[in-house]
Amino acid sequence: MVTMQGVRHHFQPADKGTKVDMIEQLNQALFLLINATPDSPAWLITFAIFIAKDLINIVPLLIAILWLWGQRRQMSAQRAVVIKTALAILISVSLSWIIGHSFPHDRPFVTGFGYNFLHHAPDDSFPSDHGTVIFTFALAFLFWHRVWSGVVLFVIGCAIAWSRVYLGVHWPLDMLGGLLVGLCSCLLAQMAWNWFGVQLHARLHQAYRFCFALPIRKGWVRD
Repeated sequence: MVTMQGVRHHFQPADKGTKVDMIEQLNQALFLLINATPDSPAWLITFAIFIAKDLINIVPLLIAILWLWGQRRQMSAQRAVVIKTALAILISVSLSWIIGHSFPHDRPFVTGFGYNFLHHAPDDSFPSDHGTVIFTFALAFLFWHRVWSGVVLFVIGCAIAWSRVYLGVHWPLDMLGGLLVGLCSCLLAQMAWNWFGVQLHARLHQAYRFCFALPIRKGWVRD
C-alpha cells in the first residue's frame, strides 16, 4: 500500500539575489516540477518506489557476474573493471559522507516542502547516496567497460534519481552532487589503479582462488 505524508507544498522566492539563494531557488523550483502530488497516479508512485528502493541492486549483481563468469580470455580484463569500479565506489561513498557532514542540507520533507511518499530517515540529503553509487557505477562502466553498457546504466541512474525526487526524499541538486562525486571518484580510482592496480589485482585473484577453490574446481565459476 502506498502511503503519503502531506506537507506544505509551496515555493518562496529568495529574499536576496546571491548565487546561493538563486541555486536554492532553482533547486526548489525543479523539485516542485518533479515531485508527485496526491493527484498523481497510484501505479506510477508504486513503480517509482520499486525504482527508488530495488533497482540499485543491479550494482552488486553486475559486479558478481563480471567477476565470476565470462569468456576465459576476457576474465582478467573484466576483473580489472570490477576492481576499479569497487575502488571508485569506495571513494565516492567516503567523499559523500564527508561532504554530507561538512555541508548538511535537510531533505524536502524535513523542511516541510512538497509531498513525501517514501519512508526515509531525516538525515542529510546532499549528495544522494543512491545517486552517488549508481552514477559512479555507470561512469565506471562508461570509462572502463563498454560505452553502451555505461549509457544503459546511466539511464538507469537517471531513473533512480528521478524516482527519489518524485517521491520527495531528495532534491534535484542532491542527484547532481552524486554525479559530480562519481566523476571525481572515477578519476581518483584510475590514479590509484595506476599506482598499485596490478598488485591489487594479483592479491585479490589469489584470495578468490583460495576462497572459491571448490566452485572453481567444479566449473561453476571461472578461475
